[in-house]
Amino acid sequence: MILMAVAIMTVFASCQKSVPKASFTDKVDTLSYTMGLAQSQGLKDYMVNRLGVDTTFMADFVQGILEGATGKSNPKQMARQQGMQIGQQVKEQIIPGVSHEAFGDDSTKVLGLKNFLAGFIAGTTEKGMLMPQTEAQATAQRLMDEFHKESLMAEFGDNKKAGEAFMDSIAKTPDVVKTASGLCYKVITEGKGKVAAKTDRVKVNYRGTLIDGTEFDSSYKRNEPSTFRANQVIPGWTEALTMMPVGSHWMLYIPQDLAYGERNQGTIKPFSTLIFDVEVLDIVE
Repeated sequence: MILMAVAIMTVFASCQKSVPKASFTDKVDTLSYTMGLAQSQGLKDYMVNRLGVDTTFMADFVQGILEGATGKSNPKQMARQQGMQIGQQVKEQIIPGVSHEAFGDDSTKVLGLKNFLAGFIAGTTEKGMLMPQTEAQATAQRLMDEFHKESLMAEFGDNKKAGEAFMDSIAKTPDVVKTASGLCYKVITEGKGKVAAKTDRVKVNYRGTLIDGTEFDSSYKRNEPSTFRANQVIPGWTEALTMMPVGSHWMLYIPQDLAYGERNQGTIKPFSTLIFDVEVLDIVE
């Protein structure tokens, strides 16, 4: 953790007592502060050049942010009014939106308003920043990624484990070949034609299922083969297509890291291992 100390913010004397001071006890605290600081980048210029706020009244602007974010409503002038509007956006849109992005549907986790405002106001007033805004952006993004992965693992970790167990089992099946990347395949028919390069357009028929048999796509059902570049599909497909001679018919067993990984593709949930029945019909010139 980069920051584990009490933050000291220096702002205008008239609002010094009421401005939150950052404190850090866990990653949520650090994410809250760094996200607040990162979100404030460019706000002062926007406030002056687009909203017409006189920086003489910066203290009132800051008070407006605080009042808007904490639910109070007693604006005194334009700076305060604009600050309240932004503060309300912090409360009603930014905090809930970023919290959902970081923590998913876990309603027990939310950005800390105090630390967010500490960073947000420090960046807006350009006073008392605990780090440069570029560093705050990088730190916030790193922590967002960490929390996002933790959220996905909490929800879809069992899916990942089931896929790993399936791949371990299928690799031990007779006639199944496992490559260095972890891709497994079984040759049903070995073609005699040319093998595609990564940039070649390949015409194929295929059927895709999850390990429980749920079908999510099939060119057979559409009664029309599909054509695409070998390097414009998931990595497991690219690897297989650049090994299969035209005329080949293989079963592909693709681990999640060679498929869609943590991405949610509707029927294909994060960390899904995929099975494909694939026939390479031609290389399209």
